[in-house]
Amino acid sequence: MQATRGALLLVNLGTPAAPTPRAVRAYLAEFLSDPRVVKLPRWLWLPILYGIVLRTRPAKSAEKYAQIWTPEGSPLAVNTMRQAVLLQETLGMPVRYAMRYGQPLVAAALAGLNDPFVIPLYPQYAESTTESVRDVLPSGVKMLESFHDHPAYIGALAANVQRHWQKYGRGALLVMSFHGLPRRGAERYERECRATAQLLADKLQLKADTWCVTFQSRFGYADWLQPYTEPTLVELAREGMKRVDVVCPGFVADCLETLEEIGITARRAFLAAGGDELYLVNCLNDSPEWISALAQIARA
Repeated sequence: MQATRGALLLVNLGTPAAPTPRAVRAYLAEFLSDPRVVKLPRWLWLPILYGIVLRTRPAKSAEKYAQIWTPEGSPLAVNTMRQAVLLQETLGMPVRYAMRYGQPLVAAALAGLNDPFVIPLYPQYAESTTESVRDVLPSGVKMLESFHDHPAYIGALAANVQRHWQKYGRGALLVMSFHGLPRRGAERYERECRATAQLLADKLQLKADTWCVTFQSRFGYADWLQPYTEPTLVELAREGMKRVDVVCPGFVADCLETLEEIGITARRAFLAAGGDELYLVNCLNDSPEWISALAQIARA
């Protein structure tokens, strides 16, 4: 295979190959065995992972994946692939995509590329995500650490929210929900999440009492970044708020954490607590503004 000089590789987190317990178990085994993801001592965590978690969680998670699966496959995989295709058309250079866990493998996607540049599709830096990508890159391959405050990224987010409001109207509150992490060691991540949120609020010209930041996807019993998304939504409903809009700026492609965790489970909790409407703003996916932003980030 002839090597290509000058190329991009987009890397997202990953997804099971199918919405089945077997496929989910294989994916979770790879994901949750990464020391970057779960920082407990291996002698303590691996027996828990293989003896408890992988015996109980795959079936439950497979049911959730089945609710969001599309005829084309996993929304995360489909949207990431589309981003790569459209970005290649925009830049006129080779662009591939890979998943940190699952398929396509990073090593396979890099094969045949000479002088590639890697963009992890995590806007905010975290050791458990960004550095995990660096762990599997060959020595010397350059990688972007974050783009949490890039003007084009913020502009794409704002355009997405505004498009949603034009179509569905606007709620009294915009909840900006980011993926949570254990608080310890997440100082830079939290700082970048909050910076993104403030920049987005400024771009949308939001007043201070019309938006807030929350953190979702808590796993285990450690002290995670707060406030937590679903409890916040429940409290808002109990206080009498009838409609909220939720956007997830840390996810550039819709996935289980947006479509199921927010769009189904959190919405159900909000309605059960007395709310009337919870609208989930789509992720950036293959929107023109995001493809343009990616191109600007890549060129820079």
